[in-house]
Amino acid sequence: MGGCPFFFRCFKIMFNERSDKLELLRIADAVASEKSIDKELILDSMETAIQKAAKTRYGQETQISAKIDRESGNITLHRVLIVSEKPENTNVEISLEDAREREKNPELKVGDEVTELLPNIDLGRIAAQTAKQVISQRVRDAEREKQYNDFKDKKGEILSGIVKRLEFGNAIVDLGRTESVIRKEELIPREIIKPGDRIKAYCYDVRREIKGPQIFLSRSHPDFMSKLFSVEVPEIYDGIIEIKSAARDPGSRAKICVHSTDSSLDPVGACVGMRGSRVQAVVNELQGEKIDIVLWSEDPATLAINALAPAEIQKVVIDKENRKLEVVLSEANLSKAIGRRGQNVRLASKLMDYEIEILTDSEESERRQADFKEKSETLINNLELDETLGQLLVAEGINSIEEISQLGKDELSSINGIDENTAEELKKRSEEFLKKEKSEIQDRLKNLGMDENLLNLKGLTPGMLLTLGEKKIKTIKDFAELASDELTGAYDEIKGEKVKLDGYLEDFALSKKEADDLIMAARAIAFD
Repeated sequence: MGGCPFFFRCFKIMFNERSDKLELLRIADAVASEKSIDKELILDSMETAIQKAAKTRYGQETQISAKIDRESGNITLHRVLIVSEKPENTNVEISLEDAREREKNPELKVGDEVTELLPNIDLGRIAAQTAKQVISQRVRDAEREKQYNDFKDKKGEILSGIVKRLEFGNAIVDLGRTESVIRKEELIPREIIKPGDRIKAYCYDVRREIKGPQIFLSRSHPDFMSKLFSVEVPEIYDGIIEIKSAARDPGSRAKICVHSTDSSLDPVGACVGMRGSRVQAVVNELQGEKIDIVLWSEDPATLAINALAPAEIQKVVIDKENRKLEVVLSEANLSKAIGRRGQNVRLASKLMDYEIEILTDSEESERRQADFKEKSETLINNLELDETLGQLLVAEGINSIEEISQLGKDELSSINGIDENTAEELKKRSEEFLKKEKSEIQDRLKNLGMDENLLNLKGLTPGMLLTLGEKKIKTIKDFAELASDELTGAYDEIKGEKVKLDGYLEDFALSKKEADDLIMAARAIAFD
């Protein structure tokens, strides 16, 4: 910008008494037009530059006011003086008496400002260089601000540009008025691009930084595929078809979930297009990425069946609170549901935002039997029941000693095979067991040295507290510094593989919301 002929001409005019001052206004018009910025900002920059340059002649402590007439282009310089009772520096202060006499204004008071006209003089080469730097910087700042304002609203859109160069695997893309970057991890794997290629990408972030706006593009983002479908499918653009979610393994396979607000329109068929023309256009842009178009449903089970196609599903068990699905199918459909390296189930899980566990019918049967056996043995061993009675209770949906203690004798005796005496004895044994267990837990908690505030935190059961204590989480502050995932467990993706991370209280079926509430309650106490 410093080499712009506009500015060389500008400096000559500003600091030459005999120059045509109207030329300044023409220069401001030309620069504003070329840079697409406000003319007033150019003139303000010139005034600031003149003020700064004038200080090199009149002293840095002197307050200078410069004004360019917007009609004639004439420049006037004034010294700004502060009215004072006893001026110590006449370069910046003036006495109250002198100020009133000079301004012919008896109402002036201490602290007011008055101005003194200064002669227009040749400020010299150094002053001109100073002015050049000021104006150039102000114009650069204005350009950057305009670029940011122009592109911040383009976040979430597809932008097109020319690949300018490649740096360490990142692509620098010329968008015309500025540059953007596609990081290496945001490119489609194995995609070959080279300088000069025209490329489309999704704008996922625009940041204001010191060196100018930073625009980040992506070709691997799921929303890039969604936006491409919006371009190719008019019904999506018009809002008749909604894209509910999308998931991608960039360059390999993707799933997109669609729904039609018009019951007479098939959203899947509309996205595929005549002879696959619409989806093929998206596939071509994504370098041959295979795309499954999934019909959306409010019912998670139906959506899971659609998302895991072509596998045929026998049963879906839903845990909405924890957003988990257990999918049961035949051995023959197992590989179809999981896909190559787990790709199909992984994409379906991302698409639904549910954790999906795949089981064959035989595995599900074995798990159910093992669960039945474990619950029966817990009742049999702890309440000293015979095997038949223990199995009978579990078969009736009574899975724990706590549930027996909470049921009335009438409810227990209404079960076939349990009379009133047995019901009463069951209640008695369950209550005695729980009382004894509670006492033992209290003793163990005491020995662990648990913090009183943590012991009294509402929502934590004795069993939970014991588990936390054994994990060395003994104070309210220890607990407050945890994240909910550390309590409930979570899944993380490491080197492309989904890895299970165990939670401290995972065995207590704690929901994420319950975990969040407990942690927030602990923080209110610990950091109050």
